[in-house]
Amino acid sequence: MLLACGAIRDLNATILHQLGLDHNRFTYPYRGLDQKLTGVEPAKVMGKILI
Repeated sequence: MLLACGAIRDLNATILHQLGLDHNRFTYPYRGLDQKLTGVEPAKVMGKILI
């Protein structure tokens, strides 16, 4: 089960990390604010599934 090991934003951050992209720096402007692909909540790369 995916949510047992982390949130969807953590999975997105992990996928972006594997593609060589920093999920914190990859932003786009929307209605005057910078949005991130992983959302406004903090996301972290899930290292345990990368083994």
